[in-house]
Amino acid sequence: MTGFEVLRSEVERIVAAAGGQLRTVLDVGEAAPFWDTAATVLLGSDIRELPPRRKAPAVLVGLNADGNRLWQLAAAVGAERVAVLPDASSWLAEFLSRSRAPEAGGLVLGITGGCGGAGATTAAIWTAQAAARSGARVLLVDGDPWGGGLELALAAEESAGLRWPDLAEVSGSIDPQQLNEALPVAGGFSFLSWPGSRDRPAGMDEATVAGVLDAARRGYELVVLDIGRGREALRTFAWDCDRVVVVAPARLRAAVAAARLLQELPPVETALVVRGKPGSALDGPLIAESLGLPLHGTMPEIKGVSVATELGRLLETGRQRHVRRFTAELLALSGGDF
Repeated sequence: MTGFEVLRSEVERIVAAAGGQLRTVLDVGEAAPFWDTAATVLLGSDIRELPPRRKAPAVLVGLNADGNRLWQLAAAVGAERVAVLPDASSWLAEFLSRSRAPEAGGLVLGITGGCGGAGATTAAIWTAQAAARSGARVLLVDGDPWGGGLELALAAEESAGLRWPDLAEVSGSIDPQQLNEALPVAGGFSFLSWPGSRDRPAGMDEATVAGVLDAARRGYELVVLDIGRGREALRTFAWDCDRVVVVAPARLRAAVAAARLLQELPPVETALVVRGKPGSALDGPLIAESLGLPLHGTMPEIKGVSVATELGRLLETGRQRHVRRFTAELLALSGGDF
């Protein structure tokens, strides 16, 4: 649905390349009879009104000139994905091809910190470790190019395999099996990290990230995505998540920071994990209620976690009984059968 001629022409070209059929409508009145029966609904960035009581559009499509407002609009209308053209043309063609013959895919679970130092990376590693321990095929993805490299917390910087910069020039569909074989392994799960070096991280094209995560979804039962908190990371990685977990310490300032972060997240199912000890100043249910989120557990304060992270021994702490109980609850509440 769009009244923007340039956008319509661009999408027509992409749909034709994907071997699909496109019906273009200008407004809500024309769209309503076809909305719920369409395989995929593409919404132009010029549209502000949706048919009442209809499913969310699959993709909000815009142009580079739309800038930041494209993401704000996507959140407002509940779009599942965002395609910025012409950069995302290849990704959109692949997306449309798959929508006609969808394959069963795994769960993409995003984890982010409600504030700095919340423990999201720790939670992501523990969660991936727990799911792998149950026998699931798991991929842990580092979504924060400025986080210093998740591989350091795993003591796996010397492990052979691809890192994000190695995938920078990849375009089009990625074979899930080839991706699996090319990635390093630690703790029983595959991981895709930014390098743990002092080199300035190169920017990652959103279409490339979407292609990698699509292959990951098709190749693994669970993809745990350590999103990071930067706006760029949230826009590049969070929009490919099926569910998001926000980790926040049991403190007032952390709750306020988490409330601000929620405004940047995509319209997907989101839950809260509170990190703290029994008797913390603010309890989990109170923080969850103030944020309007379901509570998915309390992340335990484990003595020596900071040191373990620095020494690359975080996987060792993940074997502790309190951690295992926390991750089991988190995986169960997140909808994973692990």
